[in-house]
Amino acid sequence: MKRQGLIVVGAALVATCLAACGEKPQTNAQGVKHDAAPWTGTGTKENAGTVFTAPDWKVGDKTAWQQQLKTRTQNGQNEYNKEN
Repeated sequence: MKRQGLIVVGAALVATCLAACGEKPQTNAQGVKHDAAPWTGTGTKENAGTVFTAPDWKVGDKTAWQQQLKTRTQNGQNEYNKEN
């Protein structure tokens, strides 16, 4: 009885392994889509003043974007500065 159970388990394991080999590759029909640079904003320059942008940041200004990240890191995400 034990031998028959081992055979069933072994057959199930082999079937599972062989099923994984039959997976078709996944492709992107539209081709590679690269993300936009983060400092390009959430939309066009006309509607750049959304609630998701800092008030003094201008769309497309890479140096201002990097400065905002540095400021946010020091002021808002630095637990040592928050506690002291």
